[in-house]
Amino acid sequence: MRTMRFPMSRADARSLRAGESILVEGEIVITAGLPTIQRLVACVEESRDPPIALAGGSLLHLGSYSRDTADGGLEILYMNPTTSTRFNPLMPRLIRHFGLTAVGGKGGLDAACTDAMREVGCVYLSFLGGGAPLHTAAIKAVRQVAYPDLVAHYRLVRLAVEGLGPLTVGIDAHGNSLFDSLQQQAADRMPAILARLATDRAAS
Repeated sequence: MRTMRFPMSRADARSLRAGESILVEGEIVITAGLPTIQRLVACVEESRDPPIALAGGSLLHLGSYSRDTADGGLEILYMNPTTSTRFNPLMPRLIRHFGLTAVGGKGGLDAACTDAMREVGCVYLSFLGGGAPLHTAAIKAVRQVAYPDLVAHYRLVRLAVEGLGPLTVGIDAHGNSLFDSLQQQAADRMPAILARLATDRAAS
């Protein structure tokens, strides 16, 4: 298992292969909110800088149960992935515009996103659903919080992490997708499964 430093270089992103497991250290940017992703797209369309720098970095679909602190900060009580497919229509533009090297969450992304990732050299990292204790333990500091008008789960947050993972490279920067491979394997096995069920029913 490799440990990757974030923000990750383009060369490091391209060196990863689908199915590989990694640990992450350094800084990541997270949000679980569709309104947040829409605001980032608006930044692109209006030629404005986002409130947290994203160029060449990560944008991970992770949410948090958090609470505001007396000094105006944010305390994250637990962090867990959200389903990335909710963001399929918007992610290709963000991946290309910001030259992201890593996106991630759970459930994968579609072919249009995979094409954008291949173009710029970006990987999709699959997080363990229900792995909140592991993910939360890796958080070392909250560095920056944007969009404080949104609920904590939706805010854009920059975190310092150490030993975040293990994470699986679900889609690599060369267009190889574990999600597509698993779907094809399931489709290939379906006729034999249905035939066996039909035989069992006829024999009962």
